[in-house]
Amino acid sequence: MNRRTVLKSASSVAGLAAASSVLGTPLIAQTRSLKIGSYGGYFENSFKEHVYPAFTEATGITVESVTQPNSTDWLVTMQQATAAGNVPADLSLYARDTLIKASRIGGLLAPLDKTKMPATSNLDDYFVFEDTTGAIGVGAMSWFTAMVINPDEVDAPESWAEFWDSDTFESSLGLSKNYNSHFLDIVAATFFDGAETLLKKDGVTAVIEKAAEIKPNVALWWSAESQMEQSMKNGDIIGGQYYLDVANLMALDGFPIKPIFPKEGNPQDYGSWCLSAISEKADEAAEFINFSSDPATQALMSRKIGTAPLVAQSKTDLTDEEFTFVSGTPSIQPAYEAYLDNETFIKETWEKMLAGA
Repeated sequence: MNRRTVLKSASSVAGLAAASSVLGTPLIAQTRSLKIGSYGGYFENSFKEHVYPAFTEATGITVESVTQPNSTDWLVTMQQATAAGNVPADLSLYARDTLIKASRIGGLLAPLDKTKMPATSNLDDYFVFEDTTGAIGVGAMSWFTAMVINPDEVDAPESWAEFWDSDTFESSLGLSKNYNSHFLDIVAATFFDGAETLLKKDGVTAVIEKAAEIKPNVALWWSAESQMEQSMKNGDIIGGQYYLDVANLMALDGFPIKPIFPKEGNPQDYGSWCLSAISEKADEAAEFINFSSDPATQALMSRKIGTAPLVAQSKTDLTDEEFTFVSGTPSIQPAYEAYLDNETFIKETWEKMLAGA
């Protein structure tokens, strides 16, 4: 998410307050507003420039943008704020694993009234997260980790399984070093029963043993995306896993890299809009989530932010070129609950495999 003009400045708000005092018209009281948290930098700036103004124009609801860190750290912030009775943001972005954590903690997120958000019907049920209290998260946007190759050096594989072929890929792949960076999801989807396999320890062991078989073909276990970027640019590696949006940007700049959607698909992550349990802006939040779920807004975010839409391409006006730049099919759904429930075991088993001969 960290790869991708305030709507109302303090002075303009002060000006409205002064005008209200002089004219006797309670302008501030009549203004509907919403505080929305999103990841900072380019990502937040793009929301402030393109998405929030369009929402305000459509609904009259002004948006105060709140910079939030990654969703795990933000969850801690929101826990502390909720206990203190504060609302740093009415709506926040949560990754699915953090959303599961919040649901298990309880009392942090308010149920969402889907009847007030008819546009959410455009989303697959997978992107509407429900627990015993109801729907507490609605998908905002998504992003992919993709198979990438150097098209000058190798033909496009039809399956992730081809990366295990040492005749083609010996000492030439770049894979993520982190245990939860979805390579295990790729292995599980390619050789086993997908996410379900990772729910049990013997399944985890089997998946990691299969992952170990690819080690002779790996030239780089990268922990920072810049390492993978440079190795692809230098021609030190000819394939691996990398972020779809960055790979496409590199290709546009003329570097030898091509993202591929093999038959098993690529891992798809996504963020959800979640409402603070103590927010008093449920109606405004519902209007924003409804706006965000509209295919036109999903297409806007794809064009202006580089995120993948959570609605079918056919529902948008995205061209084939625009769609393939940010998305593709099929997708691999990561084993989020397995990583939460068996985190220590998965991490230790993975790191032992990497450290072995």
